[in-house]
Amino acid sequence: MSFAVYPGSFDPFTLGHKDILLRSSKIFDKVIVAIGENHSKNNLFTVEERINDINNEINDIGIENNASVESFSGLIVDFARSKNANILIKGVRGPVDYDYELQMAGMNSTMNPDIETIFLISRPEFSYISSSLVKQIAFMRGDYSNFVSQIIQDSIKQKI
Repeated sequence: MSFAVYPGSFDPFTLGHKDILLRSSKIFDKVIVAIGENHSKNNLFTVEERINDINNEINDIGIENNASVESFSGLIVDFARSKNANILIKGVRGPVDYDYELQMAGMNSTMNPDIETIFLISRPEFSYISSSLVKQIAFMRGDYSNFVSQIIQDSIKQKI
């Protein structure tokens, strides 16, 4: 059985994230969406709220048999090892993401040589979407409906 971990902050979970998760679930037997706990970040949603929203997304797209959501603190390589996973999934929107993620992949493989990082290139229709921009649009009372699902839209409306 192949296990993969899809790490991120997912604040909020965008259509781009959803697409990477769906595509990953077709490649691997089990995908764990791993929400990093970063207390220095100014998050819109609590970790528990993100877990709930992403679980709702997983159920909405019908992959609940091979996808789950958990939070972690510390290093992703340690979390992956604790889950017997040796694959990290990273969505890449463009050259800036690639440069950053390539550095992270190198660091992770040095810390744990058993870890492989697989880059999934964003589909063009999602390549410009970022959680930060969705939050910015939401705080400015703009229309973010083309960037997140109805589930996430409802959660954002409750927060703002």
